[in-house]
Amino acid sequence: MQSQIIERKVLRTICPDAKGLIAQITSICFRHQLNIIQNNEYVDHRTGRFFMRTELEGVFNDASLLDDLDSVLPQGTQRELNHAGRRRIVVLVTKEAHCLGDLLMKSAYGGLEVDIAAVIGNHETLRTLVERFDIPFHLVSHEGLSREQHDANMVAQIDRYSPDYVVLAKYMRVLTPAFVQHYPNKVINIHHSFLPAFIGARPYHQAYERGVKIIGATAHYVNDNLDEGPIIMQDVIHVDHTYTADDMMRAGRDVEKNVLSRALYRVLAQRVFVYGNRTIIF
Repeated sequence: MQSQIIERKVLRTICPDAKGLIAQITSICFRHQLNIIQNNEYVDHRTGRFFMRTELEGVFNDASLLDDLDSVLPQGTQRELNHAGRRRIVVLVTKEAHCLGDLLMKSAYGGLEVDIAAVIGNHETLRTLVERFDIPFHLVSHEGLSREQHDANMVAQIDRYSPDYVVLAKYMRVLTPAFVQHYPNKVINIHHSFLPAFIGARPYHQAYERGVKIIGATAHYVNDNLDEGPIIMQDVIHVDHTYTADDMMRAGRDVEKNVLSRALYRVLAQRVFVYGNRTIIF
């Protein structure tokens, strides 16, 4: 007789709000003899939507569990059941090392539950850093190519690794709609500014010219509107009149890598729900 395998999975539910949803979902989990390790829920009264993240442990029959949930949940429900634990990412880079270096260290030494399957760059600059961690580095040059051609080459390289997410660690190219649509809600960017202020190039110089007193960083999902995707995490630091644009840039790099790391921690743990252009984070 084959022994049963105990697994841990995360059930994520988005549906129209109604009475008794928590009881219905947890009762079905109980019927399947699944132990609830953690449960979080939230109702957005503005949209009338119910969000619930349920971490489960036990012997799973995925199809049967989802069928039972579908039989009691309202029409228009979105639900997914995925393995808990480590996720797989591909990181895209250009020339700046601080965000990539932080991810490489945390992946190697346990700061993030993530496997970096590969790093892909449009310049060779960061190859040596990546290969120190025994991770494949691929150059996909943009020279002489249209954005569409280059992004198609990037997609072909990324898809070799079947990542859960694609992370832009200071990847300084605007992605085409075709690229974004190929990875819906799967592309995560770190923007070196406190969005929506100072969108686009040279944000620290923009901030310096405005004499700002705080600078920050924003981690967000990528959509077709430049730097306007659903926001996952933001943070700021205080600066003053003594800071030059270069001083702001150096200080800002620390904020960038920390915000990206904190955002990824929540995304990888399946704690971030995307609804419209907003996020719900447990």
